[in-house]
Amino acid sequence: MTVAAETDEKAYGPDEDPVLSLVVRNEGTEPCTVNVGTSQMEFVLTRADERVFSSIDCQQSSQDLQRTIAPGGEERATFEWSRKRSVPGCTPVDQDPAAGGYTLTTRLGARSSDPVEFTLQ
Repeated sequence: MTVAAETDEKAYGPDEDPVLSLVVRNEGTEPCTVNVGTSQMEFVLTRADERVFSSIDCQQSSQDLQRTIAPGGEERATFEWSRKRSVPGCTPVDQDPAAGGYTLTTRLGARSSDPVEFTLQ
């Protein structure tokens, strides 16, 4: 099983919200049952070495969701980021993310994706 991060675009205009995806692929030869629920997943955005956003910072509840993925198959979760910063505990952050390059990394349980870069204009 592999975990990948994807964005729907490489660059976003000032009024466009990025659509982020976490993709779980079964690259094995047997069906694989995996928990793809919100209790296991995280979308993390960084800029340089600064953490900008995590999907678990303001998550009010999470759930387990067991799925069996066929060999060569995938499950996908998407998240539209409203360009708001977050911190653990969901304390409001007044500063909006600036234009520039960002990195998306997704996590499912102990597995993390390779980083994917995109630009906010």
